Amino acid sequence: MTYEYEGKTEKEAIELAAAELRLERDKFDVEILETQKNSLFKKGYVKIRVHTVDTMEHVNPEFDGFVPKSTKNVFANPLPQDEFEKKLIDFTTTMINKMGYEVTVEIMFREERKIGMRLNSSHSSILIGRKGKNLDAMQLLVNVYAGRLGRDDVRIILDTENYRIRREESLVRLAYNTADKVRTNRSSILLEPMNPFERRLIHTTLNDISDVETKSEGDGLYKQVRVIYKGIR
Repeated sequence: MTYEYEGKTEKEAIELAAAELRLERDKFDVEILETQKNSLFKKGYVKIRVHTVDTMEHVNPEFDGFVPKSTKNVFANPLPQDEFEKKLIDFTTTMINKMGYEVTVEIMFREERKIGMRLNSSHSSILIGRKGKNLDAMQLLVNVYAGRLGRDDVRIILDTENYRIRREESLVRLAYNTADKVRTNRSSILLEPMNPFERRLIHTTLNDISDVETKSEGDGLYKQVRVIYKGIR
């Protein structure tokens, strides 16, 4: 299920969602839809959309962030430690082999509810695809498979050639560069379509810039973020 909430800050909106839905914070994901900074005539607010666990696990698990919450288990034992991990690796390897590409799959990191898997292949650029869409699609299939194994409480993250980290760094640079442009030109700029995780990264990166605001536009999973100079309406 999805719900929308509004608060003075992102934290306040999230706390409101958690209280109303009676859920722990790790039971739902947050997509920032719009931010408005305080001004002389308007009070600031943050509008969010909440995706509960059922929605995230079965509809769009590919949009979770790559970077683990801690670096404790980043250098994990690459070999499967139980039958579940072995089945995940076998499924992913077979899927990519049937696409016509050779690959070796290993465990990249382990967390309580998240497992990262690294794809080692000479065809990494094809496995990533344009803007990571091939990687996202494969990740979705692996998460669906994990759910069929009775483990829809665990999210599976696929990566190759450190694409996830490089993409996040690129989006942060894009956010700041776009903010500079709209402030200089006193205009607004509509960015390329992005998945919910990528959009949230843009929103949060620019959240503390007082004269710039952001909002999501469009329909479907791949919406666009508009970065707006506050004087433009």
